[in-house]
Amino acid sequence: MENTRLNAETVRAAAARVLKAEAEAVLRMADELPVDFVPAVEAMLGCRGRVVLSGIGKSGHIARKIAATLASTGTPSQFVHPAEASHGDLGMVTEADVCILISNSGETAELGDLINHTRRFSIPLIGISRKLDSTLMRAADLKLLLPNAPEACSIGMAPTTSTTLTLALGDALAVALMEQRGFLHENFRVFHPGGKLGAKLALVRQLMHEADELPLVQPETSMSETLLRMSEKGFGLACMVDTEGRLAGVISDGDLRRHIDGLMAKTAGEVATRSPVTVPPEMLAAESLNIMNDRRITALVVVDEDQKPIGLIRLHVLLKAGLA
Repeated sequence: MENTRLNAETVRAAAARVLKAEAEAVLRMADELPVDFVPAVEAMLGCRGRVVLSGIGKSGHIARKIAATLASTGTPSQFVHPAEASHGDLGMVTEADVCILISNSGETAELGDLINHTRRFSIPLIGISRKLDSTLMRAADLKLLLPNAPEACSIGMAPTTSTTLTLALGDALAVALMEQRGFLHENFRVFHPGGKLGAKLALVRQLMHEADELPLVQPETSMSETLLRMSEKGFGLACMVDTEGRLAGVISDGDLRRHIDGLMAKTAGEVATRSPVTVPPEMLAAESLNIMNDRRITALVVVDEDQKPIGLIRLHVLLKAGLA
């Protein structure tokens, strides 16, 4: 193959042209949202089964991504390949489901059996296409019509703008459903337990040491007894509680150093730091890490709504979980 040198300006110009063309198409769709968008969200919200997506070729790739996004944000969903559907997988599509079929032209032959199946069993069908007067859209109960924007490729044929529009429309459906369901951080973590994302969404209660591991002392406890309990638990601190079991102070290694003169003659109440910084169990663990960094401390006592200590969250546990 003959070696050719790239013309950097031409390459940059092509990239900019494609990005602008696709961005303009997405903005146009935002201003001209498909008429059936709200009814489609309503149908998916009321679905008793799964939202089933299908498409062939590039539309199939987009359908898989939309199905994955829906499933990870609280809407049970799956992708069914149209060719496999014609050979037995139609059984995956039930009367409790909602079916979304994607075809830019609306004339994808491979979708025929899925279309017929939804019509035979009265399964709600949502069509996504650029052609309103097409086989798919004529059959669909709800029609999500894409803007008739040109493809961004130089020959105007490769799926570029059309697939971007479909992907963006799928994201819009998923986010609208999330908001209607009241989907929160803690819900999101249920479907994303692994890796950095799972760690960032973890709650303090999920990473803390439990209450039975805490070294507890009373204000009148001698420092010899306090040091013994601190050593037994190995956290480098002790929680001082009042007669009602509420947190009244914390004794840390720093407190010990500050009271080193005559330490053994003192009580826990004389050494403890009163009104220590605490966190609730439902706080995001990442937020507790920020507090530790700001305060330059390595542990925080976790308290319930009655200010009773129920756990301990430690810096090294957060780092081990991947929050750094």
